[in-house]
Amino acid sequence: MTKIINTSTPGKEKNRLSKAIVITIREFMRMQEPNNTTKDMLAFIILALEEIASGIDKSVSAWEKRGYWVKADKYRMEWHWTEVVAKRLEEGFLNNEWDEITNILVQIMGRFDNIKVSDNHRMGKPWLNAYMAFKKLNDYQE
Repeated sequence: MTKIINTSTPGKEKNRLSKAIVITIREFMRMQEPNNTTKDMLAFIILALEEIASGIDKSVSAWEKRGYWVKADKYRMEWHWTEVVAKRLEEGFLNNEWDEITNILVQIMGRFDNIKVSDNHRMGKPWLNAYMAFKKLNDYQE
């Protein structure tokens, strides 16, 4: 039997999710009014931010093993916002506070302003069916 090598690291996943969030927010801002697609988009952004937040400790564990405590703490502080913003976005989403949601999405885009994604990207529509996963994960009923 051959050894299975996992090439996906938390850093690579963070970069992929960050680009997907940027793509999703761009498309969200083009929408005229809330509908099922916007629910999918918001659910995806919330889930992606939570995934980034959960990968922070995995990312810094190698630095901590080598005694790079300051570097690890700096990285944690740099990405701590993802967990906070995900909770705020989820609260606004569940309460249908669309003005607050828009403000939060603008803040997120400000955080990701250094990420460049071409309009001809190959990521497709990463938000498809995210609302279903969000509902299942949170036992959310409409």
